[in-house]
Amino acid sequence: MRLEKIASEALKYANDNRYLLSVSVARRVAQLQGGAKPLVEVAKFEKPVDIALREIAAGLIEIKP
Repeated sequence: MRLEKIASEALKYANDNRYLLSVSVARRVAQLQGGAKPLVEVAKFEKPVDIALREIAAGLIEIKP
């Protein structure tokens, strides 16, 4: 899936609030870099930001305002 499509799907879970989405992605990236296991399948080349965005787009991460 293309990154633009993933971002638009993830934005739906943030009630179309880009700021809320970016904060949620940043939190999840910090968790992933701290050793948390990804909730989606990950390819070797994927960056933590891409993983976090895909997790949110899949509805696996709850976004709280």
